[in-house]
Amino acid sequence: MLSEETAPSGASGEVEDYIRGAWQVWLASLATDANAATAAAHLYAELPDDARDAWLAALAEDGPGAGVPVAALYGPLLAVEADPKRRERLQLASNTTLGAVTEVKRALLGTASGGVRLVVLVIPLYLDFVRVLVCRIVKERGFDWVRQMPLVRDADAPDKGEIIDDIKLYGSSRDAVVDELAHAVLAQRRSGAELPQVLRDCADLFSTGLFGSELR
Repeated sequence: MLSEETAPSGASGEVEDYIRGAWQVWLASLATDANAATAAAHLYAELPDDARDAWLAALAEDGPGAGVPVAALYGPLLAVEADPKRRERLQLASNTTLGAVTEVKRALLGTASGGVRLVVLVIPLYLDFVRVLVCRIVKERGFDWVRQMPLVRDADAPDKGEIIDDIKLYGSSRDAVVDELAHAVLAQRRSGAELPQVLRDCADLFSTGLFGSELR
């Protein structure tokens, strides 16, 4: 490492410029790169409060220079921020709210032998990012497995004709898929098995008091 005596004049400023430039490039990637957005969400979620506040201060200063919609910078943070005051700060800074779980953009359904159903809900978050809920259901038994893809670009999310777990998906309606989920919830509860936390987090999908109370 160069000492202060041997370091070329202006080297420190060049390093700072390089770091700031790399930070700006990474911020810009949040608008199009789901992996970068997911990494931002995970990193932010692990930070203590003071570090989160420092992140937001840096966004306020450097965000305008990223050249991307402000929602791209704050959306990943909103996806994991639980503190009401900081969520409000994020929403005010970005004029962004995440799409509600009930605002389903695409519903898919596939069937297989043995009473197996595969259901998929594609739910808007912000810009063209969505989250994807995928459930494999066995009739009269409940959920075989439940998976969630929390941050995906819509173009990369499942669509009709895609095959998951050897089951081909077809376009369906939100109500039909939610009905499949609701019946699986009841079957799961009757079997005495716990409901996956992902479904508990999506309780608002179920509009009736029965299913809402079952999930909470």
